[in-house]
Amino acid sequence: MSPFLKFLTEDWYFAIPMILMSLTALTLVFWRIFLNANAKSDIGEFLPIFQQKLEREGIESALRYCRSQQGIIPRRLFPAGLETSKQGLAAMRRAMANAIELEIVPELNFLLPPILAIGKIATMVGLLGTVISMTNTFNKIQEAQGGGNVTSHAGAIGLALYATALGLVTAIPLVFAHVLFKAWIAQFEVKMKNAAQKLLVLVQAVRPGTGQLGAKPAGVEPAAMSPRK
Repeated sequence: MSPFLKFLTEDWYFAIPMILMSLTALTLVFWRIFLNANAKSDIGEFLPIFQQKLEREGIESALRYCRSQQGIIPRRLFPAGLETSKQGLAAMRRAMANAIELEIVPELNFLLPPILAIGKIATMVGLLGTVISMTNTFNKIQEAQGGGNVTSHAGAIGLALYATALGLVTAIPLVFAHVLFKAWIAQFEVKMKNAAQKLLVLVQAVRPGTGQLGAKPAGVEPAAMSPRK
C-alpha cells in the first residue's frame, strides 16, 4: 500500500474532512469564475448601438435596450444612471457611484470570503493532524523502548507529515485564486467608472426632451466617446 493510501486509511478522520474541503473550495472557485464570465461586458460592441438608440429614440429606448443586455455594466450600471437622468448629471453620477459601491462590488466579492477561509483553515487543520499523528507515534515509540522494535515506528513520522502536505496543497491554490479574483475586481471597478463617465458625456450631449444630439461638450472629441481598447 502506498504511503498516501495508508494515510487515508489510518488517519481518515483528518484526511476525509480535508479532501471534502478541497472539493468544496474547487467548486467555489469554478462557481466564481462562471459568475465573473457572466459579469463581463463587451463595451466595444454595446456602446455604439446604445449611442445610436440614445440619439435617435431617446433615453427611454436606451434604457430598455440596456435592460435587455447581459453583463453588469449595461444591465446594472447604465440603468442606474439613466433612471435618474431627469434629475441632472450630478444625480446620475451619485446613482452610478452608489450602484458600484453598494450593489455591484459586493456582488463581485460573493464567494471570496469562504474561499479564503477554507485556504487558511486547511493549513491549520493539516498542522493539527501532523501534531496529533506525531504525538501518537512518539507515544508508541516510548512504549516500544521496553522491548519492542522502535525503528518500526519511524515510517509513521513521515506518514504524519502527509496531513500538512495535504493542507498546503489545498491552501496554496486557494490563496492564489483569491488574489487573482481581488485583482480582477479592482480592474473591473475601474472599467465601470470609465463606462459611467462615458454615459455622462453621451447624456450631456443629448438635448432634453428630443433625443437628438446637441452641441458637443467643451473639450470632448467624438473619439473620446468610443470605448478604449
